[in-house]
Amino acid sequence: MTAYAIAHLQQFAPHPEVAEYIDRIGETFEPFGGRFLVHGTAHEVMEGRWPGHVVMIAFPDARLAHEWWDSPAYQDIAPLRSRHIDTDIVIVEGVAEGYDPRTTAQALRDQLG
Repeated sequence: MTAYAIAHLQQFAPHPEVAEYIDRIGETFEPFGGRFLVHGTAHEVMEGRWPGHVVMIAFPDARLAHEWWDSPAYQDIAPLRSRHIDTDIVIVEGVAEGYDPRTTAQALRDQLG
């Protein structure tokens, strides 16, 4: 099942190391089947607060996303970002094709009794 690495980049300030990180990141996830879905695009906050930027990378599955994250190639460049940008990053699995949210709603109702 497709998995996603989602980053919320906050307090971004241009820096040469960040440019190097951006230049090199693609080559770190390509061997794991990763590809950008969102990168450097504008977003519109519909509710709440979301300062900063969003990055989303898709992987064929969560195992490959974790292998990318743990890979020497990615770990080598991660400090280029983390020294200059406050970031929250999660890896999350997508839902199966045909997912019906009513099933989740019913499970919640069952838990509530």
